[in-house]
Amino acid sequence: MNKKLRVILSGGGTGGHIYPAIAIANELGNRYPEASFLFVGAKDRMEMQKVPQAGYEIIGLWISGIQRKLTLNNLLFPIKLISSLWKSRKIIKKFNPDVVIGTGGFASGPLLKMASGRKIPTVIQEQNSFPGITNKWLAKGADKICVAYDGMERFFPKDKIIKTGNPVRQDLLNTEEKRDQAIAKYGLDPKKKTMLVIGGSLGARRINQLIETALNFFAEKEVQVIWQCGKLYHEEYKQYNDHHDVQVHQFLDTMDLAYAAADIIISRAGASSVSELCIVAKPVLFIPSPNVAEDHQTKNAKAVVNQHGAVMLKESELDTKFEYTISELLASKKRQIQLSKAIKKLALPDATSDIADEIEKILKNKATKKSGT
Repeated sequence: MNKKLRVILSGGGTGGHIYPAIAIANELGNRYPEASFLFVGAKDRMEMQKVPQAGYEIIGLWISGIQRKLTLNNLLFPIKLISSLWKSRKIIKKFNPDVVIGTGGFASGPLLKMASGRKIPTVIQEQNSFPGITNKWLAKGADKICVAYDGMERFFPKDKIIKTGNPVRQDLLNTEEKRDQAIAKYGLDPKKKTMLVIGGSLGARRINQLIETALNFFAEKEVQVIWQCGKLYHEEYKQYNDHHDVQVHQFLDTMDLAYAAADIIISRAGASSVSELCIVAKPVLFIPSPNVAEDHQTKNAKAVVNQHGAVMLKESELDTKFEYTISELLASKKRQIQLSKAIKKLALPDATSDIADEIEKILKNKATKKSGT
């Protein structure tokens, strides 16, 4: 490309939408060092902090999702949508992007709608096995839809879909080589099994309650626990740092080493977590959050469980089935190996690069059309 590449990326509300957008920008920035990037998010959401921390400029729209019950936010929704469409139009006119990329979340709706209306190429990156309202709404106008799961033609036009996977941190690609380093970092006994518990950056109340009641059970099994309880719950649970073989962390700043140390992982089933766990390829017990729009997490977990790559328990099953399920998993080396092999087959480690390749193809097509060749 002769002229300087200009890219708008939009998505947010949760880390699962923000992180992929940043990863795609980083990859395109490596390929086009002169490129200009602008992010568009929702005012008051976490992208307004996370994106500048990653070194990019962001503009916030006054937009929020539709609630399932009658609320003031729902009554304001039409006004917010019109305001966001108008502001998106101004942003696009001023920035004049070559391509607009949406990674989900309601902020990307108005922006991509306005971009496709002005015949600017748009790319959607859908992380989940069951798309949200925004991406379904945008699909018809998109040039390309990058997905992480099979069977997405149920929701999107088949000719626009390309299976790339979700962008993941590159330091997760070789965790099996880091086991000794991980055991040293977390001060673990290499002869004992290690359980890693992750409930998302904010934490997961039900998982934390479960682990609290299971600590004696883990001690009886001689299992070490690395427990990431989240910042909302750290004050409540940090007392268990003194408990036998238990470490309580607000968050884990060396996720690659935490994965490397683990023999078994207990996790929520957000799209980014699932993609990471496929690459890490350790035995996993998914406990999906039931409080997520359109029950995404259960669907994400089932997509892996149906391929025999993980075990899943619903929150409602934890009291009756948790100890039995974990005991069975700890006892059977054969089962652990089967789960690891099956989940690894679902890994798509080159997702970020493959998504950038698709964007480049669209840009080349656009340049060819413009030159009339």
